[in-house]
Amino acid sequence: MNRDTALPQRPDEGNGIPLTRRQLRERERAAEIVAEHVSAGETDHIDVPPMPVWVAAARRTEAGRRGKRGEAFASRALSGVAMLFVGALLVGLSVPSNAFVSTAASDTTGASLSEGAAQLTAEVRPSQSLAVSDEVVNDVARQDGLKVISYAEVLAVKFAGVSYEYRTTDGAIRWPFPYEIPITDGYGERMGGFHKGTDFAAAEGTPIYAIADGVVSYIESDYSGYGYHAIITHVVNGQQVQSQYAHMVKASSPLVVGDPVRVGDFVGLVGQTGISYGAHLHLEIHLDGVPIDPFAWLTANAVN
Repeated sequence: MNRDTALPQRPDEGNGIPLTRRQLRERERAAEIVAEHVSAGETDHIDVPPMPVWVAAARRTEAGRRGKRGEAFASRALSGVAMLFVGALLVGLSVPSNAFVSTAASDTTGASLSEGAAQLTAEVRPSQSLAVSDEVVNDVARQDGLKVISYAEVLAVKFAGVSYEYRTTDGAIRWPFPYEIPITDGYGERMGGFHKGTDFAAAEGTPIYAIADGVVSYIESDYSGYGYHAIITHVVNGQQVQSQYAHMVKASSPLVVGDPVRVGDFVGLVGQTGISYGAHLHLEIHLDGVPIDPFAWLTANAVN
């Protein structure tokens, strides 16, 4: 048997392709068969090449493993760098810029800016001064004082400063109360219409008295806005005069139509029936059927 053909052949070194495991096993079996047929003497003369060990494949495999490990390390390194970048970005967005500046430098910079702004303001704005006289100061001090005034005084100022002061009398013609009651509104034109009477701000339940001798001509409640009211007809100086007492407490009067009345007789109680914004007596005086100013008429006729 020819040894050159029996022994396993080496792969073509030109192409550098290693044998597969199957090819290696076939070569090993062929070598064992040759060894069994060759005598011991011939063995000395047989040039049996060593079993091929293909280092190139191992190196290439090791290089592939190293390449994969390098790629994994590079991937992990890239991930770490990305995380560091994101962390730095978050710190830059959340921490104010002055946190990285020392306190001394910040104070120095702030002081410089303040001095520069103050100097610029002083250059742009001219100096100003204000002189206040003692009279103005005293006038302001006087205006700071508060004064509480009554509703009657408010109305007096509102309606051309009319004074509603009066004195009670005990003559043939009297005021509807035996003592002074504040007057809150008088006769005349108003924003809501013409006010035909004089309002006495007496407390609810205060007794009302007849201003002169006469006869009861009306005592009832109606829908005119007067509420429960009474009308007494008088004759004064040859003229027919009617006195009307409005907004009384309902059924508080003992009067009956046709009853004679003496000056100072009880008429009823102060109330707030009808169109009323609080308890008061609305007194009207009609001269020959025409409403006139009750305050002016009583002032002229209610004498002792």
